[in-house]
Amino acid sequence: CTFAFLLSFSPVGLESLLPLVSSVEETPEPIPTTIKGTIPAWINGSFLRNGPGKFEFGDDRYNHWFDGMALMHRFHICQGSVTYCSRFLRSDSYVNNSEKNRIMISEFGTSAMPDPCKNFLERFLSRFQLPKATDNANVNFVKYKGDYYVSTETNYMRRVDPQSLETKEKVDWSQYIAINSATAHPHYDHEGASYNMGSSYGRSGYFYNIIRVPPPTTATEDSADLTGAEVICSIPAAQSRKPSYFHSFVMSENYIVFVEQPIKLDLLRFMLYKIQGKPFQKIMTWEPRCDVIFHLVDKHTGQESEVKYRAAPMFTLHQINAFEDNGFLVMDMCCGDDGEIIGDFTLENLRRESVQEMDEFYNSLCRNLPRRYVLPLNVDEQTPLDQNLVTLSYCKATATKTKPGEVYVTHEELHGDELLQYGGLEFPQINYNKHNGKPYRYFYACGFGHVFADSLLKMDVRTKELKVWRYPGLYPSEPVFVASPKAAEEDDGVVLSVIITPRKEKSTFLLVLDAKTFTELGRAEVPVNIPCGTHGVFNEMG
Repeated sequence: CTFAFLLSFSPVGLESLLPLVSSVEETPEPIPTTIKGTIPAWINGSFLRNGPGKFEFGDDRYNHWFDGMALMHRFHICQGSVTYCSRFLRSDSYVNNSEKNRIMISEFGTSAMPDPCKNFLERFLSRFQLPKATDNANVNFVKYKGDYYVSTETNYMRRVDPQSLETKEKVDWSQYIAINSATAHPHYDHEGASYNMGSSYGRSGYFYNIIRVPPPTTATEDSADLTGAEVICSIPAAQSRKPSYFHSFVMSENYIVFVEQPIKLDLLRFMLYKIQGKPFQKIMTWEPRCDVIFHLVDKHTGQESEVKYRAAPMFTLHQINAFEDNGFLVMDMCCGDDGEIIGDFTLENLRRESVQEMDEFYNSLCRNLPRRYVLPLNVDEQTPLDQNLVTLSYCKATATKTKPGEVYVTHEELHGDELLQYGGLEFPQINYNKHNGKPYRYFYACGFGHVFADSLLKMDVRTKELKVWRYPGLYPSEPVFVASPKAAEEDDGVVLSVIITPRKEKSTFLLVLDAKTFTELGRAEVPVNIPCGTHGVFNEMG
């Protein structure tokens, strides 16, 4: 982050976020909500949310926000009324921890201590065993072949019932394809196929794998089905002992782009830290001496381009959209310049009660901003060196061939100065069903005037103008767009977000905004406490 940016937005007097990261009880049976304003009668379905909801077992405490046990939420919307329910995912992690009343399985930022019931030798030898991957799928709801799953970033997912939130079977990606992990951010094409990224490692090295799961077929039984899943491309890591961390990837109509970024996973440190009892979080390092590499892959053939596209060091967690235009691939994503930020979201930091300490913590964090990169798709031996290849009239991003087989790209800032007063943005969403992988005009996101989101934003990528929903003491979740039944324009519909109210007990509400005007239509108040979550989806009902 530039010093000038930090000076331009350094708030003081930030309130404590303790209620947003405190354990809550589940609400397994649907309860009514109190409607204020109007919930449009045409909205018919369930807003499903996921995120951490329990941060301790007995005397054991988790260290990092990402470690909390998955709590699934369902806001069922029908004929202008809303009910709410929530359930903890009955993962192996949750069940084992509950039975023993202690942390039994390691999470991202917390290592499980050896079982005290074992003898000294057994406890000592357990330090040398590979850690068991968690199935605490607290990141997102995802869909494969018509079924809903909750997902994290290991090789495990859990199939769930989107109506009752009942936990179903545990699914291991490695039983279907040769991968060791997969992201919680798949993409979907218009034929119903799902695409994802996973990693694998072995004697031949470390690989980033593009996965395709075919569209759904007629279901014959109620069980998980990933048959037909395949790896369509394997990309070798630039550094096999220090591969890049990735949270998502880019997809347009015909291409997938993997972003190899300078957040590295130190595999040698991983083995050492296991012996020392340190968590996975500690093996992540930010190495800004490494450029970003964009790996371009044909989605239909699985063929990786021989051209390597490089850019200055940055990190990205969430993509906004990507589309092809006249021989170029335009990629929009949320980017930051300091990848140390992921490790900063410890519960100790998030629960700081002192105003001064919270101010200092927030002002030390990098702000993520929307950026546009453009990759020329037709680069060959005849392409001239050292001149900007981007000829799109609406793009300020550049791409320069620096030597045979290599292009260096610079980004365009996809925002105006107004965004800086809202602390940058993250958790971007678009009208996905109509515009994913295609030209688009609007995206919706959270503004970060605090450590957690404190505003909702609508960005016009053509004019870089903002519309904002923001009120003191209200903390919104990732906004999700739902198109109206007779939508004629891209932003005809509503935006849904769960608003947490730490200043007032049991007054969380589901907010419904008119997506076009970005003004409130109505809200559904829930008489229970809800912690801050991660991602969600709208499950439309027939």
